This record gives sequence, C-alpha cells and structure tokens, in this order.
Amino acid sequence: MPVLPSWLTDPLWDQFAALLPDRPTVDPRHPLGCHRPRISDRIVFDKLLQLLRFGCSYEAIADTTCSATTIRNRRDEWIALGVFAQLKQVALESYDRVVGLVLDQIAIDGSITEAPGGGEVARRSPVDRGKQGLKRSGMTDGYGIPLGIVLAGANRHDSPLLAPTLGLLDDLGPLPDVITVHLDAGYDSDKTRTELAAHHLHGRIARKGEKAPIQASQRWYVERTHAWQNAFHRLARCYERRKTVVNAFFDLADTIITVRSLIRRAWTTHRWDKRPNRRR
Repeated sequence: MPVLPSWLTDPLWDQFAALLPDRPTVDPRHPLGCHRPRISDRIVFDKLLQLLRFGCSYEAIADTTCSATTIRNRRDEWIALGVFAQLKQVALESYDRVVGLVLDQIAIDGSITEAPGGGEVARRSPVDRGKQGLKRSGMTDGYGIPLGIVLAGANRHDSPLLAPTLGLLDDLGPLPDVITVHLDAGYDSDKTRTELAAHHLHGRIARKGEKAPIQASQRWYVERTHAWQNAFHRLARCYERRKTVVNAFFDLADTIITVRSLIRRAWTTHRWDKRPNRRR
C-alpha cells in the first residue's frame, strides 16, 4: 500500500519535478565515463514521503532501489536549491487561487513535540521530564491552512515567538485591511497587544483565569492543524538535528496538508482528469 494515495502524490510529484533542474543520468565528469546511473528523483521523493509519514530511520527505509546515503544527499541537494520552500509557496498560491485563503482571520499557537536526538534548536522540555524537545509556533488562516512556522527549543514560551511568527505574514503578498489574530491565554499580556498594534492587527486573546472553550473563537483551527502535522511521525518525534532539514520536512508536510485540503474542497466545484471518484 502506498504511503499516500495516488490522487495526492501524483500532483505533488508533478509540481515537485517541475521545480527540479535538469540532471544527466550519468555524471559526465567521471574520469572513466562509466559512473553508475543517477537514482531517479521520483524514487528518492517517494522515500522522503515514507520518512515523513512513518518517522523511521533512513536505513530502515532504504532498499535495493535507493541507499540511505543517496536519500540524505538528494535531500540536502534539494534543500540547498530551496525546492521544498518553493513547493509550499506554489501550493499556497494554488489554494488561494482556487478556494481562497481566509487571511482576515489568523490563528497562532505553539506546540511541543519530542526531539530525542537533540539538535540545533532542541532544548529541555518542561512537559516531558526535561527530555529534549522542540517547539513550533504555527500560524494558519481562518480555515486551518498552514501559513508558516517558527522553530524554537521546547523551553521557550509562546509569547516571545509571536513577533517572528507574525513576520511570516510579509511573505504572503497582499493582505486584507483588517486582520484578526486569535490567540490563547498564554499570549494575554500588554507586550502581545503592543506587538499586534505595531503590525496593525486586531487581537482576540483568551483571558487568563477565565475558562473558555476552544470553540469560542476560531483558535481551534490552528489546534487542528497541529494535529494534522503530528500525524506525520517525522515531525511528532523528530530525530533530525539540523534546523534546515526540520524546516524542509515541515514544508513538505504543510504542502501535503494544503493540497489535500484543496482537492477536498474543490471536489464539489471543479472537474479535472484525475479527480478522485469520491470526496476523500
């Protein structure tokens, strides 16, 4: 059984392949002219999807078609080219064009996950007996489409991460004149309100000491997106040590979430050749 259904992986690969530069099958620089053929990019891409979904090691996912070293080398090559970030941007632009991003309502919240291998941004987790952990400050639109994350150590509070998270709005192009940011009680401070005012944003912040169901505002969308991201076990229990690699896997996961939501929401309004037989 494939790691993802073909109606999702096929459009992902088509766009990913369009972003890759041309590479010869055999390296012409080899002195004897008999170097082994280059492993297909599609094979490596499928391996990365398996890594992201199952969270296993590179050695466990490698087989006769592709070694663990090849997966790592190709991953780093694509990160250097910025392909994962470009793929996420294309997915967001496509979603905005077909369905429309709800940018007048923004939700931001933090989530702590395990990082057993440590790494550049991992720190002692206050909710896991001091083990190494990773915090991400995530931002979504009013439907829960992931717009970006900021990585930090698990011991960082949500509030100081608000400013760099709001800075991600600059990459989204034209924005509505009035934007409401939904935040939980952890952001209930004068510093948060000052930061929102500096960005000309309205804040809907839960009050400390007052019980309020998460459904009372549109903040629950970002909580659902965190759950979607944690369904990719590479992110829920991260063994990657380099920040650039972690960001690349988040970009790939966010792209999958965005394209999946696009297909589901466009199923009743659009028709295309490889449209699923039923709404997924």
